[in-house]
Amino acid sequence: MVLPLLKLGTLALKTLSKPLGNRLKTQAARHPRFRQLIINMAQFNHRMTTQMQRRIYSHATDVEIRPLDEEKAVQAAVDLIGEVFVFSVAGAIVVFEVQRSARSEARKEEIRRQEMEALRQKDESLLTEVELLKHKLVELEQHARGRGLGGILNFKHAQMESGNSAKPA
Repeated sequence: MVLPLLKLGTLALKTLSKPLGNRLKTQAARHPRFRQLIINMAQFNHRMTTQMQRRIYSHATDVEIRPLDEEKAVQAAVDLIGEVFVFSVAGAIVVFEVQRSARSEARKEEIRRQEMEALRQKDESLLTEVELLKHKLVELEQHARGRGLGGILNFKHAQMESGNSAKPA
């Protein structure tokens, strides 16, 4: 019951993070200081990606890179912020799911370990009981040899009588 609700909650959180990311984008574009910060961030990102592309495609890297106009820079930075927000929420959900799964597996492993320990203890007690029964059997055989064949028959007969007398009581 808890697992389906948890899955539904994570799905709802993922779904809600997209509109929140969009709202964050619109608010980020309006605030003047933050706007300048994201413009600088977008221009830096533009320079870095352009240089990497030029190196990858073996183009000249010493050529001046023209900066983006202000609106394109704002739009690129705001899109990046929205995507980072959505990705962060999805990443946090994945980390949460992995940790939950690990805790569940740890609990199962602990139960298995306890069951194995219980079986090991039962095995040890059964081995002790078998050894005790073997020891008693040896004693009975020695006792029977001392009394001879008739002693065994008397022992069995005496055992049956004691068993019969124990039943009615």
